[in-house]
Amino acid sequence: MISLKLPPSRPRRRPHELSFSADEKPPLATSLTLGFQHAVMALGLLAYTLALARSASLSVDQTRDLLAVTIITMAIGTALQAWGGRFGSGSLMIHMPSVFMVPLATPVIAVTGPGGMVTMTVISALATLGIAPLLPRLRGLFPPIVAGLVVLIGGMSLVGEAVEHSWSLGHDFVIDVPSLVMSSVTLALIVGLSVWGNKRLKLLALLIGVIGGIAAAAAMGRLEGGAVLLAAPPVSVPSLVAPVFDVPISLLVGLAFIAILTQIDTVGSLILLDRMDDADWRRPDMKQASRGVFAAGVADFIGGLLGSMPTATSSANIGLCHASGVTSRVVGLATAAILMLIAFLPQATLALTLIPTPVIGAIELYAAAFLMAAGIDLIASRELDTRGIFVVGLSLLGGVTILLMPGLAEKAHPALRHLVGSGFIVTGVIAIVLNLFFRLGIRREAKVALTADGPPVSIQITDFVEEMGGAWAARRDVVRRAALAAVEAAEAIDSAGADRRVKAIGGSFDELNLDIVLIHSGPPMPVGDVAAADLASLLDGDDDSAIDAAMSSISGTLLRRLADRLSSGPGPDPGTSMLRLHFEH
Repeated sequence: MISLKLPPSRPRRRPHELSFSADEKPPLATSLTLGFQHAVMALGLLAYTLALARSASLSVDQTRDLLAVTIITMAIGTALQAWGGRFGSGSLMIHMPSVFMVPLATPVIAVTGPGGMVTMTVISALATLGIAPLLPRLRGLFPPIVAGLVVLIGGMSLVGEAVEHSWSLGHDFVIDVPSLVMSSVTLALIVGLSVWGNKRLKLLALLIGVIGGIAAAAAMGRLEGGAVLLAAPPVSVPSLVAPVFDVPISLLVGLAFIAILTQIDTVGSLILLDRMDDADWRRPDMKQASRGVFAAGVADFIGGLLGSMPTATSSANIGLCHASGVTSRVVGLATAAILMLIAFLPQATLALTLIPTPVIGAIELYAAAFLMAAGIDLIASRELDTRGIFVVGLSLLGGVTILLMPGLAEKAHPALRHLVGSGFIVTGVIAIVLNLFFRLGIRREAKVALTADGPPVSIQITDFVEEMGGAWAARRDVVRRAALAAVEAAEAIDSAGADRRVKAIGGSFDELNLDIVLIHSGPPMPVGDVAAADLASLLDGDDDSAIDAAMSSISGTLLRRLADRLSSGPGPDPGTSMLRLHFEH
């Protein structure tokens, strides 16, 4: 095992589908193998940096230096995330070049050269660092529904590009058969080994898939780039560039705004990883998300001084975590070390970026499928009333509209064009705004009287708990448990004697706690521990009162199992009492 002491993180219980969770340490060979797979995935995403360099007409040397310093920044961000403590999320979160900065940065770099990237990346980093400490106070902006929508639209936004890469589609939408074969072989190996492989094969699923895709490319004569690879020096230290400050203020403001909105994706990714890591996951850990965003800002600030592109968290690598069943922080540190080494080996960088595009496209397809399913799972974890349905529906409507009709963004004001042109940004902003708007006027406390001339009391109680659970967007499992416990409590009260009758039900919610209060006539219910009854002796005897007492004790035991805490006391009116059922949320 690797002898490495990492800063402690929040206690979590590993889900059964994971081989190694965040705080577990795989063997060294396993960590290095998985780290190499993550590095390959992240380096494949350097295509965004290459696209920027080509669009800005940078020279070969300038392009090589930009690639190298961007990889260094990716390594720093990945290491900070994995290390955790006060300056990172403590998760296997891999950094990649930020695709959202490419359209804004291209025209500037074409005029200023690589020096303009220093100013833009530093401004982006400062905006990220500014928003990071505020995240714990903004819990209401990022409930699981919003995070799930961001993850879902993030997966959907990968689909178009993934299909184009997988099938080498052009403007005429003609499928290139060799590309289809390469991507199909890669995807089939990844999915097949992830589903039916043993533990070791699942760990290597992506690497085996990439090797299979490359072998298919070689068999069809589709491996290219050998001459470029041989022409690159074996070892090279990137040259630093002098900063250029001649960047329009309006563009810098736009960059800062995009950097802040990009953190919606970062928060969504961190929440998704945290959910994967914890079998008892209940709610977003915004302190962890804050540390993750802070790590991203620190990495970009350091990278910006070197002339790097801004980075973002890689959703595609989360798909690899799912495929391998490993979210260990040690693997993140191994990935960071491999990336840092490769940054000074131009031939290695070029070799990995020359992996056939259809092979990378197959990995993107797997990641898109996983993210869409994970996003739906996050959304479905909460009860949805009409408000929640509209938050989900309208937010997706906005994002999907941008994905299907990208030309709409061209009609927007130039200052807003790059913001409204991103489906995930549009979805995230709409979801946040609608969530805040629809929550206006919702009572955090509610109370209704239970009537004898209406439906059965059990139905009235269940309807109340489910209706308020939907309005509060509480977790489905907690709402169902609360409804069952409230019905059981009402029956226990009515059968307890002493003129006890349930008269009303109330509830309150604050995201961390759900409380259900039953108001009844008569004295308060006893809620202390009750000794287990001897059922055999009761059945053999003739004491009906003892049997009634035993049934009451069984009901009390069931209530203590369903609710996290019980309490009773005087009610709001003379002659009434209340029984409070507390549920941790």
